[in-house]
Amino acid sequence: MSFFISQALAEAPAGQPPGPSPMANIIMLVVFILLFYLILWRPQAKRAKEHRELVGGLAKGDEVVTNGGVVGKITGIADEFVVLEVAANVQITVQKVAIAASLPKGTLKSVQAA
Repeated sequence: MSFFISQALAEAPAGQPPGPSPMANIIMLVVFILLFYLILWRPQAKRAKEHRELVGGLAKGDEVVTNGGVVGKITGIADEFVVLEVAANVQITVQKVAIAASLPKGTLKSVQAA
């Protein structure tokens, strides 16, 4: 039978190629954390800071848009709430955090005239 089957010689098994070094693993981990910071955490923190500044700077007479798309003029401010005048003699109370953006002065007049 040995005619058809070549005999295995007693050689040392072929060494497997070495895996990534521990330093390469550490570098990949650092790169992953850096990408996570740059792509996810930093932009979100920037948006949150801008929104805190917007909410902190609200004053009577400012024209704003809420997250729901309601446009109005601020007529009253409390600790957590603002009162918006959305039409003549129509006022609603919304949370400060629901304010999405501040509009330039005169925006409501141009919308009401149209």
